[in-house]
Amino acid sequence: MSQTLPDDAPLIHDLIGIGFGPSNVAMAIALSEHNARVGRQEAVTAHFFERQPRFGWHRGMLIDDATMQVSFLKDLVTLRNPSSEYSFLCYLQSKGRLIDFVNHKNLFPLRVEFHDYFEWAAAKVDDMVSYGHEVVSVEPVVRDGVVEYLDVTARCGAETVVHRARNLVIGTGLRPLMPEGVERTDRVWHNSDLLAKVDGLEGTDPSRFIVVGAGQSAAENVAYLHRRFPDAEVCAVFSRYGYSPADDSSFANRIFDPAAVDEYYTAPDDIKRKLMDYHGNTNYSVVDIDLIDDLYRQAYQEKVLGAERLRFLNVSRLTDVTETADSVSATITSLVTGEESRLDADVVVCATGYESADALGLLGPVANRCHRDDQGRVRVERDYRLATDPELRCGIYLQGGTEHTHGITSSLLSNTAIRVGEILGSILDREPKPDLVEVTPVADGAGAAR
Repeated sequence: MSQTLPDDAPLIHDLIGIGFGPSNVAMAIALSEHNARVGRQEAVTAHFFERQPRFGWHRGMLIDDATMQVSFLKDLVTLRNPSSEYSFLCYLQSKGRLIDFVNHKNLFPLRVEFHDYFEWAAAKVDDMVSYGHEVVSVEPVVRDGVVEYLDVTARCGAETVVHRARNLVIGTGLRPLMPEGVERTDRVWHNSDLLAKVDGLEGTDPSRFIVVGAGQSAAENVAYLHRRFPDAEVCAVFSRYGYSPADDSSFANRIFDPAAVDEYYTAPDDIKRKLMDYHGNTNYSVVDIDLIDDLYRQAYQEKVLGAERLRFLNVSRLTDVTETADSVSATITSLVTGEESRLDADVVVCATGYESADALGLLGPVANRCHRDDQGRVRVERDYRLATDPELRCGIYLQGGTEHTHGITSSLLSNTAIRVGEILGSILDREPKPDLVEVTPVADGAGAAR
């Protein structure tokens, strides 16, 4: 006979999501649509914690003329449910811009517009999220040697809350990656900070910027700073001879298809590596050809006019940065000759990409129950669930950090709608909700929250 949980026990959810970026917003939407179909008895209960005070997705890169590199049809829902009321088209209709967008004949919206769509969608499911809450620990809750629940502790200021989960969905996004030995400072930025920091330069009359990197963000930074500060020189530093165009041709784009995830997942490791080598140029260190052409045209025009503000230091890399009170000095090293040159600037912007957060970093003792491969990478099932000891009954699902198992769409928007549907299906297919029983945490936690 089951026992009733004590009144001070943590609130139990079928699912707790850590992070509330686009992936977990899509997860919340899938849950909301499922619950609306099945009714209260079969509803999946869920809650999400997000450390930001409100929804935000790469706000530092919402340059006014930057466009998405993915079709608007790959929004949070359409590939999973084309009739969803949470689609980008429904967003446009609600804003009175649907006809205008259609007349524009463009698959790729402005990035600032797509961010507004994300905010609009997140607001529709904000009853599921606690903003300003940072998850600080995850503790196993055991009975008879079996982990039946996970206690998730989140902190908001001086307040600490604990919620209990049958399943976790981790969607903590990506972390800015800086060149080796280079730290972020007031004058050395990662491109993710661009718009947050650039306003502070108004009235200072900057004379030179250095932008490091060869990808889309780097090229956008170069174009933006060149336009924003018409008296400043902008120096682009990258290891190639020039920006490489992104392969967005129709056949190459099949690497982003949902079916490609199945193929990649079952492929041997050597084939996985070949697929990434073949099609890395659909996403990594590549630039839209229109932007490449615009930058080259601008550089050539300046050379003709004898007033060069746009400089490209190619086949080179940044090897040292020294900051002074009013400037930063960068060492640029030629990859061909090894020759070093010093370049003083007001700001160095490192558009050097991102890395996945440690999938197990928040799991504490639970991480010891999660399996890794012979390269130390987490093992992930096809349904995005971590492979774990059988005694861990809770499902732990990853939204991101699965490129080694699921392919290039791991951290991209292309497959988000499909992925959350697969995760939800996995949760529904697993064991039915257990009876409420009294259980004991492995370690003492903070006070409970109802």
